[in-house]
Amino acid sequence: MATLATPSGHPNVAMLGIGAYRPKRLITNDQLCRVLDSSDDWIFERSGIRNRRWISGDETMRSMSAAAADRAIVNSGVDREKIDLIILATSSWPWNVPHGAPIIASDIGLNGIPAFDVAAGCGGFGYALGVAADALRAGSAHYAVVIGVETMSVGLDPTDRSTGFIFGDGAGAVVVGPSEVNGISPVVSGSDGENAEAIAQNINTVDYMARSVEYQEKDPQTDPVGRMIIKMEGPRVFRWAAITLPKALTKLLTESGAGPSDIEVFVPHQANARINELMRKNLGLPDDLPMAGDIENTANTSAASIPLAIEEMLATGKAQGGQLALILGFGAGLSYAGCVATLPPAPTVSSFDGLDEAEPGPLAAHLAGIVD
Repeated sequence: MATLATPSGHPNVAMLGIGAYRPKRLITNDQLCRVLDSSDDWIFERSGIRNRRWISGDETMRSMSAAAADRAIVNSGVDREKIDLIILATSSWPWNVPHGAPIIASDIGLNGIPAFDVAAGCGGFGYALGVAADALRAGSAHYAVVIGVETMSVGLDPTDRSTGFIFGDGAGAVVVGPSEVNGISPVVSGSDGENAEAIAQNINTVDYMARSVEYQEKDPQTDPVGRMIIKMEGPRVFRWAAITLPKALTKLLTESGAGPSDIEVFVPHQANARINELMRKNLGLPDDLPMAGDIENTANTSAASIPLAIEEMLATGKAQGGQLALILGFGAGLSYAGCVATLPPAPTVSSFDGLDEAEPGPLAAHLAGIVD
């Protein structure tokens, strides 16, 4: 009988480079409130959000993913030919088949390498980062690109006071590769299916297809088929986060080998500024310790949230490459995933380059009335 090969890889891995893409169209709270019964002050006080970016014109999830991945590779300094794994974290890829990662691999000149998607809501980037790190340690890959991307505006009802102001679009990516000192701790993750419906589509895909067939003969003015949108029970999610996340963070630090005093940067999921401030206090982190605040101008971009927040901190000098960061994503599932990681170098090509001068295109039809 043959003796099967046992691969071995690199025990120490790290994020070697980061890239991101932010849509051209900035939507302020005041603009959104043209269709949403709310106000800038009410939204900011409850969420910490002032603005969000939504895709417009010819921007797509595919184009954002490719741009973020390409920038991450350039910023890492790793030869493109050495990349042999791509993991795409998203819950809003527009097709069930084919999945997105192979398409993105082809778009950035890496057709043929292993490429797959991970769908784990707002914790998706953390799950994907853990899979990539473990693949390198096991010898299944040498260098990986991990992408977090969402187009949350596509499934948004802008008139819904529970979700209309929360979500944004964007993409972030990192290159993971071998390093002399380990830069990614074990990823700690968990889920709570009993509370799954706290963040969910208003109708599942199969039922929506059946509804579309049923409504073909009906008058769209009196019996509209409606849209498939995301719904959220905010108070239920907040209670879950308040109970679950402190325990998750304690476990994360215990298994990472780092203590609270070792943490130099805090990068929580950009879902709610109040939740993030509560986590900071529960951990006993200093008030002056840098904490990601990308939510103010980017809103909640689900699986893209963590890499976008890291890129913003590095690009603006709020954090430095090599600093030790506590990272935690959480949300739909309900689920969470996080780790302690060494931040990659500041990007030489950032998502902010030329962004203020970029000309946005028109928004999707369901977002009509928000901008002139």
